[in-house]
Order: sequence, then C-alpha cells, then structure tokens
Amino acid sequence: MEYLVSVIHDSGALATDEEHAAIDVFNERLQAEGYWVFAGGLGGPTSATVLDNRADAGVVTDGPFVESKEFIVGFWILRAPDLDVALRLAAEGSKACNRKVEVRPFL
Repeated sequence: MEYLVSVIHDSGALATDEEHAAIDVFNERLQAEGYWVFAGGLGGPTSATVLDNRADAGVVTDGPFVESKEFIVGFWILRAPDLDVALRLAAEGSKACNRKVEVRPFL
C-alpha cells in the first residue's frame, strides 16, 4: 500500500543544513530498503494558486486555499506493507526533518 506523509510546519524558514543532511540520510535509507516512491519540498503558501473551475466558474486566487498557522512544506510517498510500518517510517521522517508529519493512505 502507498502512503502520503505530509510534512507540516508553521514557518516559511527552510530546513537547516543539519536537517537537510538528516533528511538525505533518511531518504537514502528509504530507497535502499524499498519504501521510497517519491518525495519533494514545496514552496510556501504565498506561492500557491487556487483554481476553482466547478461549473466553469474559472476562479483563480493567489495564496493558499485555507488560512492556517501551519501548512505543508514537503512530502514523502512511501510504499509500506501496512499502516504500522508507514507510521514507524513517518516517525523517523519527522525526527529527520524536525517537523510534524501526517500519514494518509492512498485509496
């Protein structure tokens, strides 16, 4: 099963050099152990654009779709045999990036 691990933060500050190094080590381990599918960092909420074309409305809005103190700054997509393994890996990822994470299974 595949899981989305969203990295959540409350600041636009980028990861420190130490955090980047820990993330690199974690990513290499995910790849070596076969859990890796994809990962990436995201621009801050001010770089977001929301599009709403329901009923051909054609509405385009600059900024995030919700105003919040916390936002997603990155993610991992993991392939794990079950939720317990995904949660264990996510806990290790949280420690590596020094941020909170959220785990959600793909449907």
